[in-house]
Amino acid sequence: MSLFRRKRIADIMAEHEAGLNDHASGLHRTLGVRDLIFLGVAAVIGAGIFSTVGQAAYEGGPGVVFLFIITAITCGFTALCYAEFAGRVPVSGSAYTYSYVSFGEVVAWVIGWALILEYAIGNTVVAVSWSSYFDNIIRAFGIHLPAWLLTDPMTAQEQFLAWQESGASGTAPGAWATAPTLFGRRMILNLPAGLINVLVTALVYIGIRESKRVANAMVLVKLVILAAVVGVGLFHLDLANYTPFLPNGFGGVLRGVSAVFFAYIGFDAISTTAEECRDPQRDLPRGMIWALVICTVIYALVALVLTGMVPYTEFRHVADPLAFVFERIDMPRFGLVVSVSALVAATSVLLVFAIGQPRIWMTMSRDGLLPRRFGHLHRRFRTPAFATIVAGLLATLPSFWAPSGILTDLTSIGTLFAFTLVCAGVLVLPRPEATPGRFRMPHFDSRWLAPAAMAAFLWFNGPRLWQMLGRLGEIDLGAGLLLTYTVLAVVLVAVASAQRMSFIPVMGVLTSAYLMVEIPAKSWVVFFFWMATGLVIYFGYGRLHSKLAKATAQ
Repeated sequence: MSLFRRKRIADIMAEHEAGLNDHASGLHRTLGVRDLIFLGVAAVIGAGIFSTVGQAAYEGGPGVVFLFIITAITCGFTALCYAEFAGRVPVSGSAYTYSYVSFGEVVAWVIGWALILEYAIGNTVVAVSWSSYFDNIIRAFGIHLPAWLLTDPMTAQEQFLAWQESGASGTAPGAWATAPTLFGRRMILNLPAGLINVLVTALVYIGIRESKRVANAMVLVKLVILAAVVGVGLFHLDLANYTPFLPNGFGGVLRGVSAVFFAYIGFDAISTTAEECRDPQRDLPRGMIWALVICTVIYALVALVLTGMVPYTEFRHVADPLAFVFERIDMPRFGLVVSVSALVAATSVLLVFAIGQPRIWMTMSRDGLLPRRFGHLHRRFRTPAFATIVAGLLATLPSFWAPSGILTDLTSIGTLFAFTLVCAGVLVLPRPEATPGRFRMPHFDSRWLAPAAMAAFLWFNGPRLWQMLGRLGEIDLGAGLLLTYTVLAVVLVAVASAQRMSFIPVMGVLTSAYLMVEIPAKSWVVFFFWMATGLVIYFGYGRLHSKLAKATAQ
């Protein structure tokens, strides 16, 4: 049996139109461009801007605004590739279905497994941010939880060691010094983060759904709050905080790539609405691009205001940056308003991700790649009950003890990996004939554009690459990833130029893969372990029970 057996687009569309396959959901096509823009803003303006932007600002200083722009351009290339697939295969399934069509089953499994990581670990990071803002709110009412119930052991230890190195006197602050011990181990856990994931899982289990009107209202609330943050913050800027603008060079800016990209991970949620769009071939690309433009402008303005209000050096390990800056300028009441809005934003993201995660399990189960139980619906609630519980455990358990930094990296790797393969999938599909009313990706010849982009990359990274080549015997995983990327990128550019491939998907592959290799190497070790675990499950179960394999054999 071939590991790369593929679903044919013609078969999927025929079954979809006849209502015979798992992609046919019976959803009403009611979404227009405006609805898609709101959906995109709802998915992207989430916990990222309220949480991970702080750590990104610490790494890159005020220059982190450049990283938002770079990330938006990367997502723009990917958006056009998603739109191309949506025009050809306007059914649900997103990157998983697209990979099944273009690369085959084993790659589709890998993408599905990566998306599981994205959604589960993404909810863990959002829950950690939720916990910080929740603590801000209850402290305003005089309720103070002990520090050892509000963080993870690794972060607590790092803060304690930093206090020791500072040479400060007196009693050590923080969770590490105050936590009780059990069997010689400090009892440190992020209790609110774990409990909110338990609550959200319970709500999703019984079938909680948000209407389009409520979702749009939540978007408006978030936009109003962020506009207020920018408006008020402009009157409290200290221009001295913008010097230096790039304190750690452009390398420091790139170190915040996972934190910034985490803010965009909800972007691919737009592509999952193909079956609910009135005209997905026309409306999806417009909705995606406008949502990206709006969100990028918002992110850039907020990042500039935050780093202008407070020195970038103070954002280390700050999980609630928007509330933090207003506390620093002695405006705690406004910070409380921001905390409440952040709590609403984070809760909505948790719900959306918790609903989407079991659907991935369910889709893979219906294709035979996972046990049938993952696809079973609850008799009363009509939700994928077992899949919801498993997904909830994957998100909840790390919420209690795992540090948010490495989890953010893992989420970004999983998302960028999916983006890379979606863009590559467009390259391997035959170019269709133009059809009136259907989106068709603009074709820009790669013959000269791709080599020019590669030359710019080599010029910019030349000193860094030469330094790595000079010490090959001492090379680490991070350097190895960059060198491997460079070799593969040169090969891709050469092939794309010779075959005059479309420039947009080529750049989508190059930019997404580049952002991946800039994520810290320690996170790649965990990612490789996750992927290896997924392949063991596929070869032990999925390959033998694949419905496509059985149909092919018949």
